[in-house]
Amino acid sequence: MRVATLRDERLDAHGVTVLLVRDDLVDPELPGNKWRKLKYNLVAAREHGFGTLLTFGGAYSNHLRAVAAAGRRFGFQTIGVVRGEEHLPLNPSLAYAAAQGMTLKYLDRETYRRKHTPTVLAQLEREWGACYVIPEGGSNALAVKGCAELPAEIGTDFDVICCPVGTGGTLAGLAAGLSSGRRALGIAVLKGAGFLADEVRELQRQALGAPTDNWSIDLDHHYGGYAKRTPDLDAFVADFEIRHGIALDPIYTGKLLAGLYDLIAQSAFPAGTRLAVVVTGTAPALAL
Repeated sequence: MRVATLRDERLDAHGVTVLLVRDDLVDPELPGNKWRKLKYNLVAAREHGFGTLLTFGGAYSNHLRAVAAAGRRFGFQTIGVVRGEEHLPLNPSLAYAAAQGMTLKYLDRETYRRKHTPTVLAQLEREWGACYVIPEGGSNALAVKGCAELPAEIGTDFDVICCPVGTGGTLAGLAAGLSSGRRALGIAVLKGAGFLADEVRELQRQALGAPTDNWSIDLDHHYGGYAKRTPDLDAFVADFEIRHGIALDPIYTGKLLAGLYDLIAQSAFPAGTRLAVVVTGTAPALAL
């Protein structure tokens, strides 16, 4: 895995080292946490004899893109249940998914909110037959297992591992894979995301039997909410590309790095702290 140390006087002023963990370079179609979340789900689907994967996402979901690509590569039929009504022509994300062979099914927003209830799942099964269901964002106990493998692959010393948080699966797994004395920090990309702590704990219960106590979530750097942007965020992302040659996506890794730089400026980390910052995708956004 490629790990790069950022050279930046703003970090030097506070004695903090930032190591960019380029998990986005693992696979161009299934970058970073996308592959890690899907890896053991695909194994389970095959072992249980499913030929079709069914999953959920918004109209710009990169999770849908990844499931569609994985289905094509590994020989699964795929169904993407999309929040809202169909709009033609398809946007680039849905057009890509369709080009990989994914069948798109649209649910009105009220029904979509109940997508994991027995009633809605039974309705989908009547329509599509027996499918292996992957939750929105891919976050379940098997996703935690896949993400837990990342810390051991970094190959250099660090104190805190950091990631963006949308559904909680990546953070749950990273924390589960840490050795003693290390911590995980997630930057929530959603507004009003206090519920994410319960999501992470529940995912860890399902995967490990009990939650760990070595992680936390920052709720103050969402920059307006999911897929929202502010002039400050845009300026940070643009400046970061000029300084370091990496185009951060503003939905996830842009907020992650902007939030961490702000926390560093506030002296939230003691001098000497080494942050391993997981880049799950770069522009265009490839993470959830």
